[in-house]
Amino acid sequence: MKTEDVTPTDTADGTGHGPPAPPDRIDERARRAGRADLVAAAAGVLLVAAAVLIGRVIQDRDQTLFAQWPPFLASWDPHLGPGTPAALTMAVLVVAYGPSLAARLPWRGLLAAAWAGSTAWVFSMALIDGWYRGVERRLTTKHEYLQVIDRFADIPATLRGFTDHILFDAPGNWPAHVAGHPPGATLTFVWLDRIGLGGGAWAAVWCVVVGSSAVLAVLITVRVLADERPARRAAPFLVLAPAAVWAGVSADGYFAAVAAWSVALLALAATRRVRFPALAAAGGGLLFGWTCYLSYGLGLMAAVLLAVLVLARTARPVPVFLLGALVVPVAFTLAGFNWWTAYHLLVERYYQGAGGVRPYGYWVWANLACATVAAGLAAVAGLRRSAVAAPGAVRALRGGSGAASPEGRLALLVLAALVALLAADLSGMSKAETERIWQPFLLWLLPAAALLPRRGVRWWLIASAVPALLVNHLLWTGW
Repeated sequence: MKTEDVTPTDTADGTGHGPPAPPDRIDERARRAGRADLVAAAAGVLLVAAAVLIGRVIQDRDQTLFAQWPPFLASWDPHLGPGTPAALTMAVLVVAYGPSLAARLPWRGLLAAAWAGSTAWVFSMALIDGWYRGVERRLTTKHEYLQVIDRFADIPATLRGFTDHILFDAPGNWPAHVAGHPPGATLTFVWLDRIGLGGGAWAAVWCVVVGSSAVLAVLITVRVLADERPARRAAPFLVLAPAAVWAGVSADGYFAAVAAWSVALLALAATRRVRFPALAAAGGGLLFGWTCYLSYGLGLMAAVLLAVLVLARTARPVPVFLLGALVVPVAFTLAGFNWWTAYHLLVERYYQGAGGVRPYGYWVWANLACATVAAGLAAVAGLRRSAVAAPGAVRALRGGSGAASPEGRLALLVLAALVALLAADLSGMSKAETERIWQPFLLWLLPAAALLPRRGVRWWLIASAVPALLVNHLLWTGW
């Protein structure tokens, strides 16, 4: 028996206190937990299979899913590309050496290696489709932000009239992604163009490099709220995230990073693990405000932010955080853009188009099949362990049995992200494309894999990476 497979409840009374439980009892408990992990993963596989088979029937019969290869917005296109050797090499290296390196590298070295590894993994996955089709062209298609750069020559005037072009029947209506997001998303690429980094290639590099930094934000957050050990154990799973299929290249990876750094800065402020906590809280608030002007649905990240405060057991950073969070909304409002008006017009446009046709009864559960592939089977099994650990962690935080264990604290953080994801799902504003759109939420599910036993970690890494490689080589995802 390995010491890392013993949980805080492996004691005679099952509470985490008192004399250790007999070894045979611990071994049997570990075997039962391992079987339950496999059942959870198998359930994830069955969910994906059901979504594919039932989706195929609905699409062939009714043509209402608006997804060529349901549940994914993709088409069948087996192919290899220049990124294939690099992606396979990255997967092998992380599976073979990732867990051991994550355990022994100095903390700052681990952060640097994680960012570099995540960037390499996302780029290699994108290059499976080739440089032009997989990277340079991705953000320049008819639905994308770069199509309207020239319409932002006068930024204040464009912001004042932004809502006039959201509806389908509006004159000069915005492309899908411009209309579907607040103008902060498009302004990012306008500003890149203004500083000489225009075009699809620079936009793609920005999204991948900035987006990959989200791994650092999650590791820092897990370390300060739970412990360094689960952060290190989560690192290989964050680097080898299956969502790389859709992060390379889409702006949603960039959105995920902004949201993640907002959470990380609040965590540093709340735990006072930084020299200037007030500055960190203000920065976290500023980034959260910016997050809400990148995507309408990312206000749901408030669930993860609330979990940070609960785990840190303090509300001290809240006033400064809120002041920081007001900066972006006030600036956009003064510039003439009304967030609420735009959101309600977007809802109207959504139901004018595919969103009004796609059947809720299918997508409300098929979305979760997309999330299963994008998060990986290790995250699914980790979520099962999170659900088991959560009640004890809640009791401990309420003072019933002292401080919550690192595993319990991590479980609550992960489940807060799951709550945000489920809220997005039930809203009906997320029907299809969630493998891409939900990246900011999916990112926070990956650390759940740290709760899995170390002896099987490489198999769980393989179980997450192989489906992602198959999807990227067998389907043309358009992202």
